[in-house]
Amino acid sequence: MKQSSESARFSRSFARRVLLPRAIGLAVGFFCVAAVIWEQGRSAWVWALLLWFCFLWPQVAYQISSRSASVKVLERRFVLFDSLMGGFWIGTIQFNVLPSVMMLSMLAMNNTANGGARLVVNGFLLQAVGMLVAGLLFGFGFSPYTSQAVLYACIPMLVIHPMTIGLVLYQLAIQLSKHKKALRDLSRTDSLTQLFNRGYWKERLQQEFEHCRQSRQDASLAVIDVDHFKAANDRHGHVVGDLVLRRLSEFIRQHLRAEDLAGRFGGDEFCILLPRVKPEAARDVLERLRRELIAQQWENVPELRVSLSIGIAGFDPAMQDSTEWLRRADQALYEAKGQGRDRIVLASAAETSCRA
Repeated sequence: MKQSSESARFSRSFARRVLLPRAIGLAVGFFCVAAVIWEQGRSAWVWALLLWFCFLWPQVAYQISSRSASVKVLERRFVLFDSLMGGFWIGTIQFNVLPSVMMLSMLAMNNTANGGARLVVNGFLLQAVGMLVAGLLFGFGFSPYTSQAVLYACIPMLVIHPMTIGLVLYQLAIQLSKHKKALRDLSRTDSLTQLFNRGYWKERLQQEFEHCRQSRQDASLAVIDVDHFKAANDRHGHVVGDLVLRRLSEFIRQHLRAEDLAGRFGGDEFCILLPRVKPEAARDVLERLRRELIAQQWENVPELRVSLSIGIAGFDPAMQDSTEWLRRADQALYEAKGQGRDRIVLASAAETSCRA
């Protein structure tokens, strides 16, 4: 079965992310092993195997995993193969101390990053198998001393491999930060309108209330209701109803400033918080919004006319909490409905209203 496009993209992305540390790690590891087997005078097939493993194997692994539907499972198997081959090369150089310790450390780091403690243990077991195979082929031995030439050959791994791991971890941290931000935004946003959802908007309302109380600044809170929305929804269907809510949210974003806070409070009810704006100025802004929505032409529903009832309450230092502020705006909204809808009412001056 062919992979879906999304699965294929994930496989390629994951394979590319693993390719860099494997390719660079094995490339610098080549010099550690090559310096020792040069001193040992190993045969040509050993050199060919080393070249294949250090320079071709990363590309082979990438090509296979990028086409796999189970890339994570496959990649863990490849990491275990790396451990097997790492153990083989440690046995081949007969445990020459410095390169052996460095390879064991590199393999343990990779195993930990890819599968935690379980993969580390399995990796050690396969390394032991690789060492055993090398011992049977070349004889068992131990080289406690590292020559100066081998020491110099190990420098690239000492310097470059940790930098590579650090770069990969940094890139993962950046990706994780982006994913966390996306999830945070998703948890705060209403999926239909892309405005703040009720829970997050109320949090921001409380924050703004405290700020206004401390700074004694003006602010206005508006509660908006789509007139006769349920009847229009029942008559024209939910598709049209959703279109109305989305279009209203677009108009809201167009008329508000960046610092204004708009949210969908539930159903066809919206709330807008306008910091540093007096109720009269907020009324002017929302009046333009209300008139533009009335004039809106709806495709396939030419007879549809959408009007708004809006209640506005200014910040009052005498209010006990943000709930009272919201209650005042809500009362103004109910008064707008009681006066015949399609209008704006200010909580502080019920007689002041706007009508089309």
